[in-house]
Amino acid sequence: MEKKYSMFIGIDVSKNKLDVCLLSTKDSKTNHFIISNNEKGIKKMIQFIKKQKQSLSNCLFCFENTGIYSMPLCFCLAQMEMNYCVVPAYEIKCSKGVRRGKSDKNDSKDIAFYAFTNLHKLQLSKIPQNEIMELKLLFTEREKLIKALKMMGTTSELNGFMPSKIINETLKINAKTITYLKKILKQLESKMLIIIEENEKIKSQINLIKSIPGMGTHTALYLVMTTKCFESFNNWRKLACYAGIAPFEYSSGSSVRAKTKVNHLADKKLKSLLQMCVLTAIKNDPEMKSYYNRKKLEGKNSMLVMNNIRCKLISRAFAVINRGTPFVNTQKFAA
Repeated sequence: MEKKYSMFIGIDVSKNKLDVCLLSTKDSKTNHFIISNNEKGIKKMIQFIKKQKQSLSNCLFCFENTGIYSMPLCFCLAQMEMNYCVVPAYEIKCSKGVRRGKSDKNDSKDIAFYAFTNLHKLQLSKIPQNEIMELKLLFTEREKLIKALKMMGTTSELNGFMPSKIINETLKINAKTITYLKKILKQLESKMLIIIEENEKIKSQINLIKSIPGMGTHTALYLVMTTKCFESFNNWRKLACYAGIAPFEYSSGSSVRAKTKVNHLADKKLKSLLQMCVLTAIKNDPEMKSYYNRKKLEGKNSMLVMNNIRCKLISRAFAVINRGTPFVNTQKFAA
């Protein structure tokens, strides 16, 4: 981020209130106050900053990603066209160093100083389009329904192990519940399909990703949602790191020499979806099948080879999106 700011506003977000810390770059003085976590409170914060004779265009707001609790702040700042950054809470925590004790006031101050010292690597945040946010919510509800159906399905195991007089009523209720959940699941999926069909960009990107052998509809949709239509990540390597499939070295001096491996900090859902895509690609894509068998003959570990294929699939996804044309299997043109 090249722009210079005259004030950094660190905000510690909680359910009902926002702890705000104003950090001036002129004298490094801080000013702390508390507002309510709603539109009215956020507007009061803006008015207070204006009274400090600060230009709002030279102010940078920074706060942690706290899910739905930080959404009112995101919407209001975006509507007012303010400069703001939403940062992972773990990153700010790691930047604090050794600390004893904790308070919301100190947290807001730490966030302000974090924005000041890490300005060179911060990127301004923005609200994704409404369709992406709605798809995310519906996708989450779909995951809950699928889990609920699996749990309800275990009741059928009672058959043959308990007298029918005891379990008959329970099985009837269970069957009605499963039928109702399946009905809701169909309604939810049809709603998601309508949103996709009405948004040409999302529809086009999903179809492009599906053209890659092994990539299915749900993986394509999750990739589009996660990357906000491929606007949140500059290249596939950053997405691979986010998905937890990028290998990292672990060594120190001459004594510490651990294996190069992936990190546990990852989007586990995306990682598992890509793993299923890998298994499909190995079966149906001659190029991936040949690569997998060749590396296995070289003595490579199966999971290592499959992780490489996951990276290949992500790179292909970025390629088809950047190019704007479906995937082309060049292997069939090879002599």
